[in-house]
Amino acid sequence: MKKYLWMKRIRLPWSKKDTTPNESSPLIPKAGSDIEDSGDLGNFAVECREAGPNCGQDLSKPGFASVRPRYGYTFIDYFLKYALFLCNLLFTVVGLLVLGVGMWGLVSKESFAQEKIGSIGSDPMLLIVAMGFLLTLLCLSGCVGAIRENCTLLRLFSAAVLVLITAQVLATIVAYSLQDQIGSYLQSGMTTAMVRYQDDLDLRFIMDEIQSNLQCCGADDYRDWEINIYYNCSAPGILACGVPATCCVDPLENGTVWNSQCGVGAQLLDEFTAQSVIFLGGCLGGISRWIELHMGLIGTVAIALLGIQIMTLFITTRLLDSIYWHKLYSNIG
Repeated sequence: MKKYLWMKRIRLPWSKKDTTPNESSPLIPKAGSDIEDSGDLGNFAVECREAGPNCGQDLSKPGFASVRPRYGYTFIDYFLKYALFLCNLLFTVVGLLVLGVGMWGLVSKESFAQEKIGSIGSDPMLLIVAMGFLLTLLCLSGCVGAIRENCTLLRLFSAAVLVLITAQVLATIVAYSLQDQIGSYLQSGMTTAMVRYQDDLDLRFIMDEIQSNLQCCGADDYRDWEINIYYNCSAPGILACGVPATCCVDPLENGTVWNSQCGVGAQLLDEFTAQSVIFLGGCLGGISRWIELHMGLIGTVAIALLGIQIMTLFITTRLLDSIYWHKLYSNIG
């Protein structure tokens, strides 16, 4: 029992200061008969918390001059403040980098040219620009709000994080309920990428990355490339009845030089002959196998990101509470 009482005297860094008077507390001087029976500093603090924003409006009474409550930041309050600031500062830099990459992509493809400005709304780079801008704006509000103790910015930041968490949870639920239809959506998107392979640099880059990393060719098999006007067997060019170089088993000539014509005429080959030149399997099956193999990693990353956002929301709420009472008590004092 004595050991327990001794441990209670040790105040942990994150524990709030106890303003409730006890036997060892010094007497609080009284000034005037108006507050003679009104209680001490601890009771005033409790009543002020219950009164809310209206607390401290009757400071003109003579007795209030000697009752000055204090609310000091604890170590954990300072730690959370600067942790929130540094975390948002880091993600602000990431958002600026994403925004810069998106703008560089739009400029390099001359998407702002007069003949292309009409179709800029369907440019995938515009999505990257929007994501970078929103990420920068969100994290910058949290960064400035934390370091400047601005309650308005912190409320906007916490509201945006709450909306983001809700959107992710709803997206997960919708994706799970529509998992049977995701395959058809993916096939439709890949077919579009194959049709516009030569005309859209973004779709070409995505398709090349999928085929080279998953070692696949086409959507279902290598003959799917016939839907492209340049790789169709009726096309007049050298690419007729061919496939992109990223479908090739060994796209490097002599192991050093990229051979962009290694897939020429591959659609005319039978599967036994073609397997030594190109990848026969389609990318839809490769994507499904990759997801199955990395399902655990994907789930872990998703849960970790969601957990970070929830923790950030709780930190912001705690910081808002500390800032509110600190400013309120400072005004009273």
